[in-house]
Amino acid sequence: MKIRKRDTTKIRYNLTTALVYIIGIVLLLRLFDLQIIHGREYREESNTRLTRETTLKAARGNILASGGEKLVSTSIEHNVEIYKTKIDTQTLNSTLLLFAQTLEANNDSYVDNFPITVNPYAFKSGTNEETWKKSNKIDSSLTEEDIFNKYKTKYQVQEDDLENARKIITLRFAIEQEGYSNTKSVTLATGISDSSFAKLNEMSSSFPGISTVDEPIVSYPYGELASHILGYVSPVSQDDLAKDSSYDQNDVIGRTGIEQVFDKYLRGEDGVKQVDISVDGQITNEYISKEAESGSDIVLTIDADLQKKTEESLASTIETLQSTIEPGYEKPTEGAAVVINVKTGEILAMASYPNYNPSLFIGGISQANWNAYLQDTRHILVNKAIADQSAPGSTFKMVTAIAGIQSGAIDINTKINDTGRYTYYQDYQPYCWKKVGHGWLNVTQAIEKSCNYFFYETGRRAGIDAIDKVANCFGLGQKTGIELPGEISGILASPQTEKEWTGGKTIQAAIGQLNNAFTPLQMAKYTAMIANGGKNLDVTIIKSIKNSDGTEVSRNELDTYISQTLDKDTNSGSDLDISEENLNAIKEGMKGVTSDTEGTAHSSFANFNIEVGGKTGSASTGKGKNANAWFVGFAPYDDPEIAVAVYVKNGQHGNDTAPIARDIFAQYLGMNSSSVTEDMSALGESQALY
Repeated sequence: MKIRKRDTTKIRYNLTTALVYIIGIVLLLRLFDLQIIHGREYREESNTRLTRETTLKAARGNILASGGEKLVSTSIEHNVEIYKTKIDTQTLNSTLLLFAQTLEANNDSYVDNFPITVNPYAFKSGTNEETWKKSNKIDSSLTEEDIFNKYKTKYQVQEDDLENARKIITLRFAIEQEGYSNTKSVTLATGISDSSFAKLNEMSSSFPGISTVDEPIVSYPYGELASHILGYVSPVSQDDLAKDSSYDQNDVIGRTGIEQVFDKYLRGEDGVKQVDISVDGQITNEYISKEAESGSDIVLTIDADLQKKTEESLASTIETLQSTIEPGYEKPTEGAAVVINVKTGEILAMASYPNYNPSLFIGGISQANWNAYLQDTRHILVNKAIADQSAPGSTFKMVTAIAGIQSGAIDINTKINDTGRYTYYQDYQPYCWKKVGHGWLNVTQAIEKSCNYFFYETGRRAGIDAIDKVANCFGLGQKTGIELPGEISGILASPQTEKEWTGGKTIQAAIGQLNNAFTPLQMAKYTAMIANGGKNLDVTIIKSIKNSDGTEVSRNELDTYISQTLDKDTNSGSDLDISEENLNAIKEGMKGVTSDTEGTAHSSFANFNIEVGGKTGSASTGKGKNANAWFVGFAPYDDPEIAVAVYVKNGQHGNDTAPIARDIFAQYLGMNSSSVTEDMSALGESQALY
């Protein structure tokens, strides 16, 4: 029999109606179960349980030396916080007193911003009484005792013992100032001992609303070592939060150095923990809904032992010079040293004197410490290896020598007679540093003896354009592009940087004076290129970035990130087109500087059993006879591995900085046995000397 369309529609309607009735009956039964059968049970559970969501702070990534030493690491700190519960005032007060006594028993401290002390009543030292009263709306006529009793009454403190009463008031005051709820906590203590931490957890039922939390804290295990490279972190500010909403108010942010440039990688990603608590403050359950992900580790090219030796030698040499500088000269108080791998461009050590303590910034540096750093005339916070510049003096003479050879103005056998005073130009007629003259010298001999006259004449013959062309190949007067903030470009003397160019200015520039001004890092790269045969180097201080999941950031990603972060477009410098024979003549002169008895650094390298190529420089500062001291060099001479540039402001004589380089070479070449251990607690028209 054929079913009519009207009958089919009716069947579907009846089935749908039946289904709706069935679903309705199921829902009614479920509601009956929830409200009638188990209603009282669920209502009681709902009224006695709160769920809050807390942040699991991600551990910041480590910064490691090339050998794996953690120059910056993360330690776990035990903190205590309190949430608002439904306990009465007297229970809250007794809880806070017990909390304070528990911490004090283990010599731990807790937040104490209440300015009134007892026995006798007095304002804490350093408190501005008038300002505090005004900000807290306290009658200016009230005495310290009146204020104490006012708060005692306000917080309903019934303790008769004044010291105990103050403990309660202190903690209640902190809670009031910060404000808390059942989802927003107030931190009562940070960095408590393991003993206090364990006690609070064991007796959690006695501390309603109070909970312990482990937080990762940045630490600097080696103290001030490499501080200018590493940089420091400090708490995020309101400006930081306004610029980047991904930060949390309890985060720290990198402010300088590697910490700043690679903050994106170091930060990590916070997790989430759910905590169930009863209305009386007891934790009934907790679980992690999102795991925290640690930040990436930054592996530097720095050799920790070499860094330590470089810093120690730089500091001790400057301190020694302060007591030996002749009267009438400014004393040296600042300096820098850079060690670079001549084959790879990796920075093995970079020291800036004096150092600073990055640990002071972690929780927010005190105003007193901040002012001390800012007012120190030694410019402590400046990384002088990349952000200070000076005329290079005689260390620039290899540039002029190469320019003379490359331009055809001289060859390696050309001899020039140094008669003492150079009189070719009317506007500038300087003496060689040896006023009686050196006599006839070729380029190798002129470098060894640092003959100014030879390089005046070579500079005149070659011309400033040829000199600048070679200097540009070395990257002098250009940023190297190192992965650190604050690098400056320096200045290369040229008709473009100096008005009304004259011949006299050319010969000043030829010996590294006039307005030539380079950074120690640029000088280290320049020296390394001489050592490696003229090959340009892409200077770097980053070996790798390792993510928490075990993967490694690709070099392409890293280069792109650095380019965007530091506005680095291209690498400075270019390969130097020079024959091996010609370059060897330059290098032979540098070897003579350290090994020949007439070499300007011979006294510093006498009896040193490794051959070294080097050059001293004493660059006039334009202030009387004062000069900045330089030494650049490479070793071993026959197969160079590292190059060094040492700079001491007002060091006066280049040879006085050579011992720093000697110490560095000795350390790198295994002649020392020390190892790093953790520390837990404008230019005038003057001439170069030699």
